Amino acid sequence: MKVSLVVPIYNESQHLETFLKVLDALELAVDKELIFVDDCSKDKSWEILSRFKFQSKVILERQANNKGKGAALRLGFQLATGDIIGVQDADFEYSLDDIPAVIDSMLKGKADVAFGSRFKQSGIQVHRTFHYGINRILTILSNVLSGLYLSDMETCYKFFKSEILKNINLESDRFGFEPEITAKIARLKVRVVEVPISYFPRSYMEGKKITWKDGLAAVRHILYFNLVQSESKFFKPDMPKKYIPQGRQLL
Repeated sequence: MKVSLVVPIYNESQHLETFLKVLDALELAVDKELIFVDDCSKDKSWEILSRFKFQSKVILERQANNKGKGAALRLGFQLATGDIIGVQDADFEYSLDDIPAVIDSMLKGKADVAFGSRFKQSGIQVHRTFHYGINRILTILSNVLSGLYLSDMETCYKFFKSEILKNINLESDRFGFEPEITAKIARLKVRVVEVPISYFPRSYMEGKKITWKDGLAAVRHILYFNLVQSESKFFKPDMPKKYIPQGRQLL
């Protein structure tokens, strides 16, 4: 069993070396693989990443042009070789120590998808008011349209069985990945769990990139993937049939 952590990177040089040390030292109950996709950073992120001496198995890729977080994740998912694939941002907003708890149900064979929730009761509940409000609104809208009840649709910590994730057609280039993957997962017969996680929000001065414009875009993505795009375009033909609800033609 192996877990692949896909890390999109864009202009993170301010704290990247410290982050790499912590992530590289992270211990899991199974093997881990680190996949970094630099989204054509304009600072020294790629230089730092290239020279870092990893102890973990690692794959490094760099986009020729800046394409967005979603595009970087798609490339990372393609390169991942783990049985479980998850998303990790290249900062300390999320506690890496929470990852073992998030994936525990998956390792025990009790879940197919695991989300880390910043809004379930946990040890540290610190949020910035504006982003908290936007996240709650987006999650409620997503829940109503997808039928999948979550407390934190916009969370970074999303982990999937590889055989599921690799057979989902993804197209969002920026931050639309969150509502897109949620809408598509909701169409499958999969066991989804949410696990409380800690959250340490950073400011724009510290490198936060998502803005109110991305919030508006998220609304469009929620509406598009839940109401407009045909379900027949959601999945690849190799999606295991056990995940297709009986009586539904999703392929």
